[in-house]
Amino acid sequence: MTQSKHLHISPNKINLKVNLPASKSISNRALILDALSYSSYEIENLAVCDDTSVLVKALDSNDSTYDIGAAGTAMRFLTAFLSKTVGEWVITGSERMKQRPIKLLVDALNSLGAQIEYVENEGFPPLRIFGSALTGGEIHLKGNVSSQYISALMMIAPTMLNGLKIVLEGKIISRPYINMTQQMMREYGVEVEFVDNVISIEPQDYQPIPYKVEADWSAASYWYEMLALAGKGEIYLKGLQAHSYQGDSKVAELFESLGVKTNYLSDGVLLTSDGKSVSAFEYDFVDQPDLAQTFAVTCCIKGIPFNFEGLESLKIKETNRVYALMNELRKLGFVITEPAEGQLAWNGEKCETTETISIATYDDHRMAMAFAPVSLIRPIEIEHPEVVTKSYPNFWEEFEKITTPNP
Repeated sequence: MTQSKHLHISPNKINLKVNLPASKSISNRALILDALSYSSYEIENLAVCDDTSVLVKALDSNDSTYDIGAAGTAMRFLTAFLSKTVGEWVITGSERMKQRPIKLLVDALNSLGAQIEYVENEGFPPLRIFGSALTGGEIHLKGNVSSQYISALMMIAPTMLNGLKIVLEGKIISRPYINMTQQMMREYGVEVEFVDNVISIEPQDYQPIPYKVEADWSAASYWYEMLALAGKGEIYLKGLQAHSYQGDSKVAELFESLGVKTNYLSDGVLLTSDGKSVSAFEYDFVDQPDLAQTFAVTCCIKGIPFNFEGLESLKIKETNRVYALMNELRKLGFVITEPAEGQLAWNGEKCETTETISIATYDDHRMAMAFAPVSLIRPIEIEHPEVVTKSYPNFWEEFEKITTPNP
């Protein structure tokens, strides 16, 4: 495996056609809903990435033990799915996955009739699951828990004897991902009520349907960043839709403040740049936490002070993304602070930087992709570039259409 990638982008005007991956979020939900509906249809344009591949493999497997590696979505969704699937199952993952908390989901499932035990450490994978019919009922969860916990519970809710009512308490984060699950369940024939902070799902049967997955707006964000840093040119992104279930489609509106315009075409979007930017950037990323790295790097490189909120979930992602951003942006000369829990800010303060900059990726695909466009401004190295296979396996192939190796 390649240990690091040397990047340096030619300063020519950017003019690209980019192939985006299919949405991982939609793909993984479609796989679970397909399984719950006992569908014989093949899902069209399914994401080809680590997170989705491990879920496909698990759902197609006759084994009783599943190793889902670093795939957080697969861990959460499969834990719920297997808890209602008759049999005895063990689900494990990478060392990092064994450090990612899952107690909230396990407690919720056990309270609904599941039988789940911890194999090693209390509150963390691996898990031993004794699958059986679930009774369901009512549960209360904090609204700031990972939306994947909530989506995992929602998707199996119609199979529960008494259905499920989820009462979300306090501030709800990543609401668009909950809405995505709701809308996709409806497409598969299940009615979901989501009023104020209460999700109600009666016992119902899923209906199998043909399904086509749209392109990934999260992946698109790195190309928006590229054009924002270049300040000139255009990039065509195939397969994106204006009316999307994906919360990260908000990237189109947000990047207008950083000089990138989005033109919607019949089969994708055309990005253009006018080079104009705001003097400071403030935003609450509670609904789009996966965009935080893209905007932190973009704002720093463009010299735009920022104040971000709504980042509570970043510390339990593939890595502690708050720490990772502070650490790696310092290498580039930017002093980032965490004014309070869930916040990240830069007031313009800079520090000394080294001649050779090597960006650590912390086994996090989004760290690699968010920092790659920096090479438009100066040569950098990206350590362990292969981490992009988690969500965007052909990222470097697309990226290298405009890059030249750093001598």
